[in-house]
Amino acid sequence: MSKIICLWASPRNISTAMMYSFAQIKETIVVDEPFYAYYLNNVNPNTLHPGKKDILKSQSSNFKKVLQELNELNTKELIFIKNMTHHLDRQNIDFTKNWINIILTRSPKRSIASFSKVIKNPTLQDLGYKLQYELAKEFQKNKIEFYLLKAEDLLMNPEKHLKKICDFSKIKFSKKMLSWPKGGISEDGVWAKYWYENVHNSTEFKESNSQEEIQLPVKYNSLLKEASFYYDALKNI
Repeated sequence: MSKIICLWASPRNISTAMMYSFAQIKETIVVDEPFYAYYLNNVNPNTLHPGKKDILKSQSSNFKKVLQELNELNTKELIFIKNMTHHLDRQNIDFTKNWINIILTRSPKRSIASFSKVIKNPTLQDLGYKLQYELAKEFQKNKIEFYLLKAEDLLMNPEKHLKKICDFSKIKFSKKMLSWPKGGISEDGVWAKYWYENVHNSTEFKESNSQEEIQLPVKYNSLLKEASFYYDALKNI
């Protein structure tokens, strides 16, 4: 049976770069946001995401069917699932007991600044911080191990933190994970053209303007305060 790694990410936090990184490992299948259609059809049907019609056509929106398909992917030794935490809001997470779970988070200010360029007026649910905190608490309650990774830490020292993730996952680290060819990969979802431009133009993990102060519009002050509360709470778990 294949080993399954699930990356529970919040949006705009190098999750796609992580997927590209794991795609470089031999005997690995990467899966790009398999529950996106489920989210759009069942969790938040009123949300207006770019390419929504194409996304709903490209994937099943039936949660049980998608989960069964993932668990039946046994053609390679490792399956890496890039997943947005909010895509599975209100779902029972019992299925994760046999998975390797990594929560990937990022400074809310940078996430809001990036996300709002594509989705105007994002909500706390869109950003996933509260849900990541609740997921971590649920993991703790059910004694499910998880690894908490901050995007800023990974960007500062990719090799160090990828090695830690591999150790946690009980897989062998490969230096091939540190870079990838420019452009997309065949596993990209149909939404890639709206979200993946930066990654398509990259070949490695790169810290971009990390010291540059980000100025958010005043209208995001309340959202930033809420997101920061859960982000800080998550880091302290």
